[in-house]
Order: sequence, then structure tokens, then C-alpha cells
Amino acid sequence: MRDRILELLKSSDKALSIEEIDSKLGIDDVEETREFFKAIEELENEALIYCSNKHRYMLFGDGPLKKGVLHVNKKGYGFVDIADSDEDIYIGKDNMNNALHNDEVVVEVTKSKDDGRMEGRIVKVTKRNLSTVVGEFFSKRSGGYVIPDDKKLKIEVEIPKNRTSGAVDGHKVVVSIDKLINKGKYSGEVINILGHKNDPGVDILSIVSKYEIKSEFSDEVIEQLDSIPEEVSSKDKVGRRDLTDEVIFTIDGDDTKDIDDAISIKKLDDGYELGVHIADVSYYVTEGSPLDQEAMERGTSVYLVDRVIPMLPHKLSNGICSLNPDVERLAISCVMKVNNQGETVDYEIFESVIKSRKQMTYKNVNKIIEQNEIVEGYEEFVDDLKLMDELSQIIRENKIKRGYLDFGVDEAKILVDENCHPTEIVLRERGRGENMIEDFMIQANECVATHVFYMNLPFIYRVHEYPKEEKIKNFLSFLSTLGYTLNGNIKGTNPKAIQELLEFLKTKKEFPILSNLLLRNMQKAIYLPQNLGHYGLASKCYTHFTSPIRRYPDTTVHRLLRTYLFDKDLSQETIRHWEEKLIMVSDHSSERERASVDCEREVEDMKMAEYMEDHIGEQFEGMISGVQNFGIFIQLDNLVEGLVRFDEMNDFFHYDETTQTITGEKSKVKYSLGDKVLIKVVRASKEEKEIDFEIVKKL
Repeated sequence: MRDRILELLKSSDKALSIEEIDSKLGIDDVEETREFFKAIEELENEALIYCSNKHRYMLFGDGPLKKGVLHVNKKGYGFVDIADSDEDIYIGKDNMNNALHNDEVVVEVTKSKDDGRMEGRIVKVTKRNLSTVVGEFFSKRSGGYVIPDDKKLKIEVEIPKNRTSGAVDGHKVVVSIDKLINKGKYSGEVINILGHKNDPGVDILSIVSKYEIKSEFSDEVIEQLDSIPEEVSSKDKVGRRDLTDEVIFTIDGDDTKDIDDAISIKKLDDGYELGVHIADVSYYVTEGSPLDQEAMERGTSVYLVDRVIPMLPHKLSNGICSLNPDVERLAISCVMKVNNQGETVDYEIFESVIKSRKQMTYKNVNKIIEQNEIVEGYEEFVDDLKLMDELSQIIRENKIKRGYLDFGVDEAKILVDENCHPTEIVLRERGRGENMIEDFMIQANECVATHVFYMNLPFIYRVHEYPKEEKIKNFLSFLSTLGYTLNGNIKGTNPKAIQELLEFLKTKKEFPILSNLLLRNMQKAIYLPQNLGHYGLASKCYTHFTSPIRRYPDTTVHRLLRTYLFDKDLSQETIRHWEEKLIMVSDHSSERERASVDCEREVEDMKMAEYMEDHIGEQFEGMISGVQNFGIFIQLDNLVEGLVRFDEMNDFFHYDETTQTITGEKSKVKYSLGDKVLIKVVRASKEEKEIDFEIVKKL
């Protein structure tokens, strides 16, 4: 019935009334009539069809009605991102129709401009994605009210006296939203008190709660932990290959405690034997158990400036699943024969028992392979490390030949004191040791993905699709406005073309900014049960296998390897089970990854603003990273970014959107993307996560 209704509306050249649809479909009995009205209601609720004010039905997409997600600006206006499209529609403050930030909405296009931009009004909220808000509690005689921390939410939540849960003035709370009272006001209930707004760590906890990231484990999970062993038993090792006599070790950051990958190497006559040994998390986290359900719900560990919110409890993530030195651990090993061209020509994937010889750090490994130092405690591993470095260079060269993209984007590391107050912001170091582990993990991920792909069985892939051609064309056009003449070969969306473009940009003063802009024009990598390849790695087949302690898709990959390869369960029932389940696992894992990334960025923005609150009045050198019609953004060497507002500059500036430049009417001074400037910090707000600069002079 649904398909018949959709097909009829698709073929009709006008909107139809319910009677006209009924008549054209020839519905004539009671049962069919019930089915008809049920289908109409479902299609309308799913926003596949729309009923106008004149009670006539039409499809979305072709006419003025479109579906999308509303993103609201702090100033009250917003844009609707149209589903399955690069379009967005501007929505003014007066056309919101009580829609909130992140709502799924139906929007009517009311105006289309010559430049292709559209304006519209919200006609319906199809799904309210906001069920809870985080904010500050203010008491009053009737109970209290909460103002959300998120300034994009222009609402107030009224809390009756019997639903405050004991919250007092200044408490940061999580509130469930019940219903709309009147414009901009909702009723609600305090469901969690995070602490006083001035308590150390509550600022970060508030952001964590906003993204619905759980910081505590359920009682069922805690109870299951009693059955998790603290060491490997003899029965756990049955059927596994014993690698405890092999030279295997781990390399991680100085403060890493959840160690899920170890490596080994041997030189062969015609290449290398590379072993990648990954913690066998799925052996302990069995499908459907409380631990598994909790890990799937979380999707990923979240790494913040002062804490890690783990996907798995510490008894597993830092204990029995962590590949700590000098203790036996269960692993799934991928041992590959890699030739002198960096290609995997043979491999084995099997269950193993390993014993890491040493917990190494990137800092010390880099001293050995970059500076040829002999670090105390590493003497017996120097030859292996140099052999690994040799293989890593070969693998990386092979990746680059096929089109691997290195955007060279720096990351900030925020150092905090015991009260979580930022004391320093530095660039995160990345040396050959970090590259080496990345190269080896990619090699193993490709190997595992390719093996299961050719078995033609349900699987979860890490997918990165080609960028939209229009976006790359627009970026190239923008480069030409900066005065850069591109080689004729640098065109299209082939990875090799983007690789050549990055090489071209590396010599330009604006490279850090332009590389970031180019990266934003790429698609987002996601999880899918279909193999679409990985564009950024120029890989035909890719998955995530190497981090099962901190990523649920990796745990799922391990479970699939156990099912298909070790238990040899290829029954139709098993295949149907995974065909259905992997759709949900992929979607949910991608969604939780996005939430984690957004949470990490928001915490960083807040801590950067808090850091700059201590430096108001001080001067720093920076580079212009963005030019808008309201001001220019300037990025400092430590990646802190601030805004210079036009209305606070002692001149009237003309903005050229095409060339991303501004020119002073009186001074004639011109500022362009990539220009070096000396700035002074004039304002910083931790609460608003904003930093304001003023330009002292152009450098």
C-alpha cells in the first residue's frame, strides 16, 4: 500500500486530496481502507509525504518542501542541511516555528536568490532529537528553571518544586524536557546533578553529559566484572598458538594505560615477517552480555584533556585485555609476509597467547630511530626497532605511490593542573615512531578486511568515499583567487590528484590553513557493512581491527573473525544474524564516533578559552585562518584561534568574499588568508568558548 501511494503521488502533476488518492487507488473494502489510512499516517510521520494546510498530499523534494536537520546559530537564526544533498536553507529567527537546534524538520523554500542560496520557514518538526539538556539551575519560589549551556538552544526549562531533585543555585544539572509551555519555554525535571559550576571538572562533565556520553557503568556491568579473571588461565590458552617466546613489544604514548596492539618483526631473505598482535577483547566481552551491550551503546572511548571515558571498565581496558609487559595475554595475531615493495604477499590470522617484553614509548623509540641514541632499557630491542623503521619506510613509500593522503594537520595538546586548569598548550609531537605504528596497523587492517571480503561474508568496513567533485572545483577556484597557478594535471578527485595538490600547497605560506580547508572538503569516514574502499588511505578494502579496547567496530571485527575463521560457523542462520545486526552496529558506531569527536572539540575550545583568560592583554604572533563578513579569524602557533571583529577595528573594511580579503577604507591596509599578524588578546570567555583579538600590526 505504501509503495502504491508513493507511486501515485510521484506520477501526479498536482497535490491530491485524501479522497482523490482513495479513488485513484480503487480502494473498496474495510480492511483495505484500514491499511490505506495506516499507510498514509506512517508516510506522513516519516516525512515521506506532506499534507498542506488545504489537506492535499504531495511528495517531498521536487517542490518547495524539503527535509533536513536544523542547525541554529548562537544569534538565533539557522540553516537546514537538506538530506542527501549539499544544499542548505537559511532560516530567520521568526521562521523557526518552535524548532530547536538539531531537530529533523520539514522546511518550505520561500525565496531562491540568483546566487543559488535559499531561504525558508520551518513548517513541521518530524523528530525532536533533544530529550535532555545540560545547564545551570536557578531557584525560585515555584521551584526553579534551567538555562541551557548550549547557546544555540534559545529556551528556558521550568522545573516544578517537586521535580528539582534537590538542585540549588549554581548547580550544573541534566534536565529531561517534557512539553512546550509557550514559545521558548518548556517544562522539565532534573534527572542528574553534576555538581556546582565552580567545582573542578564539572565544566568538562557538563559537556560530556550534553553528548549523552556515560561516565559511569551500570550495575549489571559492575556485577559481570566479578566473573572476569585477572590473569590468563591454562584453559584460556587451549587451541591457541603460543608466542610467549617471541620478541613482541608495545609502543604507545607516555601515559597510555589501555594497550591493545603489540608488534614483532623478522628479516626474511625476500622481505620481512611483520606480526601485529591485538588484544582479544571479544573473548571476554561475549555477544549480548551486559559488558557487550554497554560497549556497543558507548561505541568508543572518549579522550579528553584530563581524563579518558573508557568504552570498557578499567578491569578490562587497563587489566586483562591490556597488553601489559611481562604477563601473558590473549591476542588475535595477524602475521604478514611483506615483500621489499611494501606489499603483503602472504599472511596468517590466528588466536594466540603473547607476552610483551617491554612497554615502549614513542618518545624513546624516536630517540633510537631518529637520533641513533641508545636508551636505557631498550638495548636488546634496538636492532628490531631499526628493522621496523626500515620496513615502515618501505610501506609508507608504497602507500604514497598508490595515493595515500597526508594533510599534515597539527593537533594541540592541552596541559592542565590538578584542578583541570590549563597551564600550557603545545603541538602534539609526531615522529617516525608514531608513523611506524600507523603504517603497521593500516597493513593489518587491510589484510583482515581483504581476507573476509573475498570470503563474501557479512562484515563491517571503515569506509571513506570520494569527495564531491563540485567541492574540489570550488577549492581550486579559490586557490586561483589567491594568485596560485595550478599545474594542469592537478584536477579531479583521484587520490593521486589530491596528493599532488597537497605537495603543491606545502611550499606556500598558508599551507597549514589551506590544508585544513582542503580536509574539510573531504567526506567523513564512517562504518558500513559494504566495502566502498578508503579514499584517504587509497585502500581498496579497509576495516578497523587494531583497537578493540577503545572502538566497538574493532571488537565486532574480532567477533566475526572468531565466528568465521576459528569456530568455522558459516551457517545461514549466522550469516542472516550478522547481515541484520551489522547495519545497526555500523550506523550506531558512526553516530557515537561523531558525538565523541564533537565532545572532544568542544572541551578543547572551552579549555583554550580558559587558558587565554589568563593571557588577556598579552601579544602573540598568528596567521589569518579565515575571513568573514563580520571579522577575521587568527590562529596562533599553538593552534588557539580567536576573532577580530570588524566593528571593533578603527576603520571601515570592505570584504571580498571571492578572494577572502578585507581592505581598510581609510588605511588601505589589506588582510588576506595566510597573512602573519601580531595580535593582542582583548577578551576570552570559558563559558562562551570564545576568544577575541585585536590586530597590533601586520608582520
